Amino acid sequence: MNYISDFISLVFPKICAGCGNSLWKQEEVICGYCEFHLPRTNFHFDLENPVTRLFWGRAFIQTGAAFLYFNKGSRVQRLIHQLKYKGKKEIGIFLGSQYGQVLKTAPGFNTADAIIPVPLHKKKYMKRGYNQSEQFANGLNVSMKIPVENHLLIRNKATETQTRKSRFSRYENVHETFTVCNPENWMGKHLMLVDDVITTGATLESCILALNIIPDVKISIACIATAML
Repeated sequence: MNYISDFISLVFPKICAGCGNSLWKQEEVICGYCEFHLPRTNFHFDLENPVTRLFWGRAFIQTGAAFLYFNKGSRVQRLIHQLKYKGKKEIGIFLGSQYGQVLKTAPGFNTADAIIPVPLHKKKYMKRGYNQSEQFANGLNVSMKIPVENHLLIRNKATETQTRKSRFSRYENVHETFTVCNPENWMGKHLMLVDDVITTGATLESCILALNIIPDVKISIACIATAML
């Protein structure tokens, strides 16, 4: 059996999504070097970290955090690009699983009742075939054993790409874009809202304001990466 898998690996080598080099047998998705050098934020150690502070005066959350720092031209940008546009769903699951190992003991996250991925509009979902935030949520579920709820939050209108928009334009683009299904079922619950990359926070703010119709709801935010700093 090992000979067969060795032959398959020789003909169809597994490639690291971070650097493009071949993966060793024990490696999955990214190589050990890329994993070691991922620029982790460690925001989960501080309940008032930059992600949390981004929403002060805008929308109330328990706390927020991001796994990695996002910079143009970095391996994190390559990972996010392949996750969103190249069909590499396994990247989201891998990063979610890695981050979940950290968050499952972190105050502000380990008491969550459900993980809520920021939804795509159905047209974009059909075009892409999956939601990258949902893949990240699935990875968090692997480590944290918290259920993923894909149908609680609905994106009820398509929006333009947020790239190159100003902060105000991003807010206008997603304002009143989301609605909540059966809010009465989530009274008093702690929801972990997850997305891929956070920049101005406009999309997440719109999600939070929609979720706030749920009485006594608690909301935390977890993202793959932050481009704020």
